[in-house]
Amino acid sequence: MAEIVEERPARRVGIAGHPYSALFLPVPIVCFTGALLTDIAYVNSEGNLLWLNFSSWLLAAGMLFAVIAGILMLIDLARLPQLRTNIGWGSLGLLAAAGIVEFINNLIHARDGWTAVVPAGLILSAIGTILIMSHGWLWHESRYGVGGRP
Repeated sequence: MAEIVEERPARRVGIAGHPYSALFLPVPIVCFTGALLTDIAYVNSEGNLLWLNFSSWLLAAGMLFAVIAGILMLIDLARLPQLRTNIGWGSLGLLAAAGIVEFINNLIHARDGWTAVVPAGLILSAIGTILIMSHGWLWHESRYGVGGRP
C-alpha cells in the first residue's frame, strides 16, 4: 500500500503557487529606493525637514517588510532544495547586507538636521538601494531560473 502512494514534492507556501515572499519583497525595494530619492530631495531643498521625515518612515517600513520577507525566504530555502543554490543563498546574503546597511542608515537618519543625511545617510541609502535591487534580481533568478524558465 505504501508503494502505491506517490510522495509529493514540497511546494512553496503561498497563494496559487506564488510564494508569500513575493508579496513582501517589493515593499523594501520601493521603500529603500524611495528613501534614496527623498534624501536627494532633502539635499536639493537645502534642508527641508519634511524630506528627512519621509526618509525615516520609508526606512522603517522597508526594514519591517525586509525582515518579514527574509523570514519567509528562509522558510522557502529550508523546504525547497532547488532553491538551495549559490544564487539562492547569495540573494539571501544580499538581503541581510541591505538590512544591515539600512539599519545603520536608520540610526544615522535619527540625528537632527543636515548631518542626518549629508553625507553618510545619502551614501548608505545609495548602497542599500543597490543591494536590495541586486537581491530582488538574484532571488527572481533562483526561483524562476535564467530567462524566466523554472
